[in-house]
Amino acid sequence: MTVKKSPPANKARIMAVEIVYEVMEKGAFANLTLAKMLRNSSFSAADRHLLTDIVNGTVRMIKHLDWVLEFFLRGSIEKQNPWLLSILRTALYQLMFLDRVPDYALVNDAVEISRQKMGAKMAGVSNAVLRNISRNLDKIKYPDEPLGFYSIYYSHPKWMVKLWLDTFGPQASETLLAYNNSRPQVVLRCNFLKCNREELIEKLWEEGFKAQTSPLTTWGIVLEDSPQAISETASFKKGCFYIQNDASMLATAILNPPAGARVLDLCCGVGGKTTHLAEYMKNQGEVLAVELYSQKLELLRQNCQRLGISIVKSLEQDIKTLDNKNVMTSYLLLDAPCSGWGVLNRRADARWRKNQEEINELTQLQSQLLRCASTMVEKQGCLLYATCTINRAENEEIIERFLEKNQHFALEGFQQKLSFFPLDQQDKTNAAQGMLTLMSGKYGTDGMFYALMRRKNFK
Repeated sequence: MTVKKSPPANKARIMAVEIVYEVMEKGAFANLTLAKMLRNSSFSAADRHLLTDIVNGTVRMIKHLDWVLEFFLRGSIEKQNPWLLSILRTALYQLMFLDRVPDYALVNDAVEISRQKMGAKMAGVSNAVLRNISRNLDKIKYPDEPLGFYSIYYSHPKWMVKLWLDTFGPQASETLLAYNNSRPQVVLRCNFLKCNREELIEKLWEEGFKAQTSPLTTWGIVLEDSPQAISETASFKKGCFYIQNDASMLATAILNPPAGARVLDLCCGVGGKTTHLAEYMKNQGEVLAVELYSQKLELLRQNCQRLGISIVKSLEQDIKTLDNKNVMTSYLLLDAPCSGWGVLNRRADARWRKNQEEINELTQLQSQLLRCASTMVEKQGCLLYATCTINRAENEEIIERFLEKNQHFALEGFQQKLSFFPLDQQDKTNAAQGMLTLMSGKYGTDGMFYALMRRKNFK
């Protein structure tokens, strides 16, 4: 008698299980592991999207998924076979959150992957658990009290949700939590040194991308469809754009350096804001970009070359050791290291990697970096403090303490500089007073914080 073989599992689903296993069991970083796997694969565009969706979605929603699994597994989550957990988590994510995937296909693949990783007996367990869940999804109940519900349903650490509820209230917190679980939008910053937005949009359509102007900024272009990796397009290779969220683009408008200025960009990273400053200055003047890590500076140099920027000079150094006399400037950007709570939807595992103790250590570093940066600002010069977090302890509280001890600096309003951005009345008032927190998801953007200060003539 001929034994009928099971059809092979989808390779993207197999790889998704392996990446989730590496992230949840061995502490690997989701974005780095996913990028490495994609580089070494020959997946179609559809399978690349599927793999990315499953990995990022599963890691984001792990607390929600485990809550559901606990109802259908014998024994606690902690006692389960790690491979079984990874297979069930990825399959359950597809079952609950990816409506374009047929239930039978993902269950069959989960069973086949279980057979490959653990043998026939555990394949039977996967089959029974997933089919039972599929029949009873509408009967799953979540905690009644708000903190437990938000933490489980939106899959965030309980301490983080409590802080947000206490700070922002239920409505704003729910908007924030939902945004963190949404698929990240791809926004491009048009490089005006190379083309205008209309020209770039036309090129992108020719390359198969559905693109439209962003309603939020004068540089942004929103991609609605990505048939291939955007970095493989001719437009990217020619330097026509940089991938950057609208909220992050606001730094340049707020600092507002003229062509020919000298700008100091501290903690520049790979150069998103750095290159925007140079473009805004029409590639005239100088942007001195300082960064501690050489690998980031190498990416910055590659970005500048691709974008046609020649005025950026890079310096590998700890900014706490800079000789302030040699770098004095009237335009300084400090893009401070932070918790990254404003970009949690782009970093699937970041919400699980931070704790309150680490946040406390970060605030000490941020205060130290701000003090150092302030010594490099000329009289009547501007200092822009920026983070990609919404945490008051890293934002408003840092600035308030700094200003108490450094009365030769004062907040400077910048609402008029953002006249193109549709701020609501409260945010307009905040910007006019010199500090602005863009809540994640409020305008469909990442979360950001900006504080603009000017150095007075005395001292």
